[in-house]
Amino acid sequence: MADTGFSSFDTMVDKVNRLLKDAEEAFEWPKERRKQPYAALRAVLHPLRDRLPVETVVQFGAQLPAIVRGVYYDGWKPAETPVKMSNEEFLARVRSEFPYAVEGGSEKLMRTVLKNLERHVSAGEWQHLKSRVPNSFAALLP
Repeated sequence: MADTGFSSFDTMVDKVNRLLKDAEEAFEWPKERRKQPYAALRAVLHPLRDRLPVETVVQFGAQLPAIVRGVYYDGWKPAETPVKMSNEEFLARVRSEFPYAVEGGSEKLMRTVLKNLERHVSAGEWQHLKSRVPNSFAALLP
């Protein structure tokens, strides 16, 4: 457990560490490569955020752990969203934003990161998110 001296900060850090550790374990990345799970989280969150309508971005973001929320919103330009992307374009963007080789490719990376994130939002919010994207894209989501 983190020990920042502030229990609410410790809780936030612990949630993020659990999220990163889940990705490490899913891909069997060694601990000394800790930058990879963070890069994976960022590489999936940004195209997802840009693909969603502004209202859905905000509703989904409100349920993310606070530190993850900062990563999610970093660089966001609401006036430029939603960006229309095919599934192939979405996965290509994930791949372009993730600078490491990954077994299973971009789709496995995206599904793994989103499956881990799904544990941190309500079931209702997850269903709302899926209902706000085309069915073909929703099929990619866990």
